[in-house]
Amino acid sequence: MGKKQRHFKSTQEKGFTSTPKRLGVSSQSEQGFTLLEILLVVAAIAILAGIVIVALNPSKQLGDTRNAERQSDVNALLNAITQYALDNGGNLPSGIDSIVGSAQVLGTASSGCDSTCGATTTVASCVDIRSDLVSDYVVGIPSDPSSGSAANTDYYVNTDSGGRVVVGACDMERSQTFEISR
Repeated sequence: MGKKQRHFKSTQEKGFTSTPKRLGVSSQSEQGFTLLEILLVVAAIAILAGIVIVALNPSKQLGDTRNAERQSDVNALLNAITQYALDNGGNLPSGIDSIVGSAQVLGTASSGCDSTCGATTTVASCVDIRSDLVSDYVVGIPSDPSSGSAANTDYYVNTDSGGRVVVGACDMERSQTFEISR
């Protein structure tokens, strides 16, 4: 027997074999994750996150949130106008009492506020009711969360032929409209 053969024989006697390791079995020195395993987990998480984002539709959710804010603002404006009328013998804030059938956007612009008001096409001009309502009935005249400003709030006010006050939002999203009257 040659030298090599004797060494092989002695390792077999000690319980060592020359058979290769089985797949999936690791020794203590091979701990942790492989790069491939980490990449697969990251890819799975990215796919699930994409599905959740598509299912939630954030643009729809944000549009609905802005519409809810518009509805709240319109309610607050109508409540303030109504309370003013109750406190002042039925008289509406200056500028509103002369409007009949022709909506006016709330704001301070002197040349007309929003001729493209999505809710109504009869916007004649702006009406500024801040001096009558602010501090006693509202903290400030609200403006549209997307496109409003102090000069052009994108909320309109009107009185119908029966004397009812109508307040609405010009630029609701997702083809919705909102106006209330009292």
